[in-house]
Amino acid sequence: MLRIILLFSCMWLFAACSGAKPVDDRSDLPQSFVSGGLGYYAQARFAWNEGDIERALGLTRQAQQADPESPQPLLLEAEILLKAGQVQDSLAVLDRAIIVAPDFRPPYLLGGTILSSLGKSREAADYLRQAVRLEPGKEDAVLHLVTLLMQMFEYEESVRILKELVKEKPESAVGNYYLGKVYSQMKLYREAIGYYQRALVIRPDFTQASIDMAISHEALGEVDTAIATYTKVLDNADNRSPLIQHLIQLFIQKQRYTDALIYLERLQGMGLATTESRRKTGIIYLELERFDDAIKLFSEMLEADPDAHQLRFYLGVAYEEKEELDRAVSEFQKVPTSSMAYPEAVSHIAFILKEQGKTEQAVTLLEQAIAVNPTNLDLHLSLATLLDSLKRTDDGLQLLLQKQDQFAGDAKFQFRLGVLYDKLGKRPLSIERMKKVVELNPDDAQAHNFLGYTYAEMGINLDEALSHIKRALELRPDDGFFIDSLGWVYYQMKRYDEAVRYLTKAAELVPDDPTILEHLGDAHAARKDTRQALKFYKKARGLDVKKKELEEKIRRLIRGDIEDR
Repeated sequence: MLRIILLFSCMWLFAACSGAKPVDDRSDLPQSFVSGGLGYYAQARFAWNEGDIERALGLTRQAQQADPESPQPLLLEAEILLKAGQVQDSLAVLDRAIIVAPDFRPPYLLGGTILSSLGKSREAADYLRQAVRLEPGKEDAVLHLVTLLMQMFEYEESVRILKELVKEKPESAVGNYYLGKVYSQMKLYREAIGYYQRALVIRPDFTQASIDMAISHEALGEVDTAIATYTKVLDNADNRSPLIQHLIQLFIQKQRYTDALIYLERLQGMGLATTESRRKTGIIYLELERFDDAIKLFSEMLEADPDAHQLRFYLGVAYEEKEELDRAVSEFQKVPTSSMAYPEAVSHIAFILKEQGKTEQAVTLLEQAIAVNPTNLDLHLSLATLLDSLKRTDDGLQLLLQKQDQFAGDAKFQFRLGVLYDKLGKRPLSIERMKKVVELNPDDAQAHNFLGYTYAEMGINLDEALSHIKRALELRPDDGFFIDSLGWVYYQMKRYDEAVRYLTKAAELVPDDPTILEHLGDAHAARKDTRQALKFYKKARGLDVKKKELEEKIRRLIRGDIEDR
């Protein structure tokens, strides 16, 4: 560790003699030079390079005696002691060098570096401040000091020092980059991006500045911009694998599964595919409905690891989606009760039985699974959902209410209770449960949307409804159903132009949802745009022919259109 510290902190000093021809004490240099302080200093450095530490230390002390006002021999002695592992002695010699020449910068820099490596951040910062004071335009001390200050959350001083650096040295790419780092750590991401951009103007190939700028865009929720930035610098990154894996995660987050697959295949081509990346590939095959590819991949992975029960579950899902239900059940049944994948597997079997008309068998299966795993919430939720699908919603509700003491602190449990209360027409109780959900998990986008949409449907608390839905959209900005909720709140607020704008966007994102189309028709009708209203009502009716209310809306509009003529 100390050897690394020494090489790092004294690199500037060694550079001056890296190409020099070594000299020794028997060379033909003039006698006055050899016997003077500089001669001893040169010989000391030569002895040190040869590994003769004792002789080197003796010569530095002779150099000090010959020239007691020079700090250079003391600095060299400190470096030699540091390399020998005598850290405290090295620091003591540096302090002597500072006394001899208070305006000589290198001892402050080396002392700060040593103290920093020892975890003495505040003492190190004091040394480094002196180094910066002496030469504010030198990047090495500034950046080392700022790194320490950031660790101590001393952001204001960090910003001040860095701004002095870039004022003194406007072409400093690293100075602007570190300003970006400080502002990013302060969560002032927009300011951070500005400084990263300045660094990149100075040094267009500054890959790390681009990466950190992308991270700031992510923090601001600007994921598409982050993706574009990562992609642009990918080929120049020193270690591409982590960056590719992060890009894959972002593509999955944005539901850009084809792009994610391209980069997963790129990892495969680089020979860097892992079990986890292959698992993600299989899941994306499922999302893209490439079920045969998913079956092939999961089967191959299970041959190598037959006990990978989560992969077994995914294989069952692939067969289920292909409607090869017997094979799906066969795979699900291979997941043991001890596996974390078991609750999902048995739930899928139950719903397959339900689709086959074997409803009692499905209910019994889940009840038996709960008897074996009484503390598993997912199994209780699956049984409640199954009972609801069998029009036994109240039975499902009562099942969960019996488990309130056990699961009251779980947001998923409260959410399901809220949904069941809503289906039974008990909206105040439903709202109460959804408020509990957002209390337990403020980032539950579904619960925020549920509350906002429910208030909008009831025509109450519309400002609160708007707040909930905007929060949902912060969490999932491209969700068409959430955007529909936003448009519907604006409709209830009689802000019809905004309603049309957002409902149009929702219909573009989810073109086959009759409720969204009906909402858009309602908004156009409120603006007296009969033609557009009829257009969307008719589209909605084509998707939901049983809804009598739509027929009535169409008839009213046609009658109104005839009367207008």
